[in-house]
Amino acid sequence: MADDEGKTEKPTAKKLKDARKQGQFPRTADAPTWLGIAGGAALLPYTVSALTEQFRLLIGHLARTAAEPTPEQALDAVADLPLAVLMAATPLCLAAAAGAILGAAVQGVHPSGQVLKPKFNRMSPKQGLKRMFGTKALWEAGKAVAKVAVIAGVVYSLARTLLPELLVAGALPLSVVVQRTTSGMITLLWATVVTGLILALFDYGYMRHTVMKQLRMSPHEIKQEMKQSEGDPLIKSQIRSRQMAMSRNRMLSAVTEADVVLVNPTHYAIALSYQPHRGAPRVVARGAGSLALKIREIARESRVPVVEDKPLTRLLYRVCDLGDEIPAELYLAVARILAFVMAAGKPSRTAGARRPTHSQPLPELPSRGQLRARRARQDRADRAAV
Repeated sequence: MADDEGKTEKPTAKKLKDARKQGQFPRTADAPTWLGIAGGAALLPYTVSALTEQFRLLIGHLARTAAEPTPEQALDAVADLPLAVLMAATPLCLAAAAGAILGAAVQGVHPSGQVLKPKFNRMSPKQGLKRMFGTKALWEAGKAVAKVAVIAGVVYSLARTLLPELLVAGALPLSVVVQRTTSGMITLLWATVVTGLILALFDYGYMRHTVMKQLRMSPHEIKQEMKQSEGDPLIKSQIRSRQMAMSRNRMLSAVTEADVVLVNPTHYAIALSYQPHRGAPRVVARGAGSLALKIREIARESRVPVVEDKPLTRLLYRVCDLGDEIPAELYLAVARILAFVMAAGKPSRTAGARRPTHSQPLPELPSRGQLRARRARQDRADRAAV
């Protein structure tokens, strides 16, 4: 009990899956039994009718045999009876088997070899006494007593109604007696089956409650499971940090190959690279704050032109992500910047930021997400055209 006090949480999906592999899931043995009986009861009228017809034919054969009593006639009279009885009872047996299989299937089929492995704790006298006098044993005993009492009550109440009819049926024809007897037996059987299924439903509810209680977990166990399945959050954070550092280093190394770095003058920095065979100028590095200063420092050491253009830098930082091509609306503005730095030549390592002699008003652009959606639509249209 002390171990269960901290287990207040419902079992996780992984815990339930592992338990099913161990053969631990809610099930009741009564459901297959009663559904099998129900399947047989459904075809009982057909079976009784077929058997009645076979016995009627047998009585006719016996009457003819009595007129000419020879061993051959007697053998012919009963030769086909076993096969006829078997053929009449086969559908009933198949229906009963199908009901039993359905009763097991609706509870879940989870094959596992774990239940076949020997467990030495089952040989412990303490565990044996616990199974004999524990809660489960008391429930099984109570269930058996309740099952017998309820079914006996149902049988008794129906028998009181059917028995008088059968007692006065002696003067009636055999077919009527068989019909009434069959009808009474089917009614009695169905009442018993329904009662048994109701008891099986209660038994399944109790077994489900018991299994879910046994599989409850503590918050610590849930946390440990999450670490095992998804990884330790601390390790994942370290991995993300390393990935970000590697991505940042790759971005900073790309600054050395950039054609120009636009600054604002210290808040933002955008490094652009233009390769005519790849289309429009592309953002190869971007940053704000200390990262912007680092980009400027690398650009100065690599003698990459640094141009101070506050409006254009802010606009590019807002609408472009790393690796994006600049929007078509900014082609002219960026082309002027590239022409300006090409005319000015490669700067020295001690040169400061350059300022273009003139600037044009910039257009209003949509957000970064809207630009990406527009680029995606354009890409799809280009692929469709090809």
